[in-house]
Amino acid sequence: MCIRNVKGRPLEHRSLRVILVISCLALLSGASGASEIVCERGWSAGIAKTDITPTIPMWLAGYGSRDRPSDGTVHPIWIKALSLTDATGTRCILVTSDLCGMPKWLYESICVRVKANHGLSRSQIRLTNSHNHCAPVVRGELEDYYPLDEEQRRRMDSYSSWLEEAFVTTIANALSDPEPVVVSTGEGHCGFAVNRRKNREADVPLIRAQGKHLKGRVDHSVPVLAVRNMDHSLLAVVFGYACHNTTLSSYQWSGDYAGFAQLTIEKHHPEAQAMFVLGCGGDQNPLPRRTIALAEQYGRELSAAVMEVLKKPMQTQKPRIRTAFQFVQLDFESTITKQTLLADRDSPRVIKSRWARRMLRQLVSGVPFKTSYPYATQVWMLGDQLWIALGGEALVGYSHRFKAEYGKSTWVTGYFADLTAYIPTRSDWEEGGYEVDFLYEYMLPAERWAGDLETRIADAIEDQVQKVSKE
Repeated sequence: MCIRNVKGRPLEHRSLRVILVISCLALLSGASGASEIVCERGWSAGIAKTDITPTIPMWLAGYGSRDRPSDGTVHPIWIKALSLTDATGTRCILVTSDLCGMPKWLYESICVRVKANHGLSRSQIRLTNSHNHCAPVVRGELEDYYPLDEEQRRRMDSYSSWLEEAFVTTIANALSDPEPVVVSTGEGHCGFAVNRRKNREADVPLIRAQGKHLKGRVDHSVPVLAVRNMDHSLLAVVFGYACHNTTLSSYQWSGDYAGFAQLTIEKHHPEAQAMFVLGCGGDQNPLPRRTIALAEQYGRELSAAVMEVLKKPMQTQKPRIRTAFQFVQLDFESTITKQTLLADRDSPRVIKSRWARRMLRQLVSGVPFKTSYPYATQVWMLGDQLWIALGGEALVGYSHRFKAEYGKSTWVTGYFADLTAYIPTRSDWEEGGYEVDFLYEYMLPAERWAGDLETRIADAIEDQVQKVSKE
């Protein structure tokens, strides 16, 4: 595990450079006859990345069915960062990673340290994860899933501490070395995601072979943000898709389909940093799945969609950044009781049994259960590009809603900040099912959210959109 800059040189050898694009126009003052200089800056950007592939066997995240640590690597996994500075000097930082999810302690620590080190507020910091199920377990993330022994817990703790430093260092590097750029946006299409709430995995190949339509809502859009140098070469490309990174369930490190897509883009654009941002894919799966060949195929399909966008005219964005952030208090439908926990501690569902025993230990320690959760939401306006970020595993209905309300080009991102839990819409909540009734899997003291969660989230997004839309 080594932190390096994007050209492969160790960070300690990297010089500090700040480059601004300034075009100055001399304007005459009609009243006094004096001249004044009016300076207009363009965009500037910096990139950095860190290889976070463990070098020793560790437990992989995401599946409760695994029974042993990792045994190899398909390709490395990464933290990647892109900093943007607008004409007024306002900055923001986008950070992507190949992790399954970010525990709340890690999200909070990074935000606090970036604020102290660089003066960026929580609204200016966007931490996202690809929800990759071939990444290492991080302390505080879905811990009831994994039968970790003492040695594996020690490795998890050590890696988690190292990971925090890797995030902070990568962010610092991206902020330290900006260069003049042009920022543009566009949108492509990719079609392998399937609504898993409405289609059985085993049925999907036959349905497709028969030429029939799969059921349920999907979001097949591929939003793209391109950052180009003044010589028009590609510095960074950020792209999204709404689909779980669950093609693979092996014991080898990889970035799943999103990792393969980034590798393909970077192969065709060797000087560029490709960055994947997962959309509202909480109820979306890549189907069929479970082979490296399929992960590679989906990666090729997604990268082809991105590169097709890059070939066409894109919308150039004016150098202006506006950001907003809000924690939304999401209530639980009901907090779990001691009586229920006593019944669940011997549940045949191993995850639920571990959860119940942990919750009972908390009760014994005298720490009361919370009745709500501070849910992270964020809105960016980059030029005229509206970009909504939702915490946790937001279901695809949120993408549909916000695109209907704010325009079809709105970029709606899930898996922002901490992993939280599945975030269903009201209609999903009324239907129930896996993405609705299993909050306990996320170490929360409840089984369901209260039914007003979509309304609370939508109200918070509306407030933030109004804020960033003001001239």
